[in-house]
Formats: sequence, structure tokens, C-alpha cells
Amino acid sequence: MNIKNQLTGPGKFTWLEARIREEDGAFTVTVRLQNQRKKSEVAWGQETAPTIEMASSMIGALAEQFSIPQKCISIHIDMENFKDGTLH
Repeated sequence: MNIKNQLTGPGKFTWLEARIREEDGAFTVTVRLQNQRKKSEVAWGQETAPTIEMASSMIGALAEQFSIPQKCISIHIDMENFKDGTLH
């Protein structure tokens, strides 16, 4: 995932916010990384994935790359039809 940041050097991110949005059969993944100790250290990016599994794996790869623990990850999912894929 292409990440843009406001850092002049390598940063240490401690928080990951992600949003997966289904649009016309594809999934747009938008992420924001931040260092909770230095609020000015932020980075963000956006990428499109063909499946929700690939979108999820993009978020997982970022969390692993920056060693962000699960408790410091926030994910919001917007589905066109939230009932698809659920058991009734």
C-alpha cells in the first residue's frame, strides 16, 4: 500500500485506523497511521482491492510492518449490502 507521510525521517507508528468501503464490487481501503506520543507523526494511504479478504490482508500487512498490536487497530467497514455473506 502506498503510504504518504508528514515525517522527515523514519517514524514509529503506534496506532492504525482503517476503513474498508465497498464501492461497485471493489473495496477501497483507507488507512491512517499515527504515533500516539508524537501526534505530528502521521501517515495515510488509500488503495483498492478486488475482495474484502485482500483489503483485510493489506491492513494486516501494515500492522505487521510497523509492529502495531491488535488492540491499537481500529477498523470500520462500510458494505453496500451488509446482509450479504451473513447467516440468517
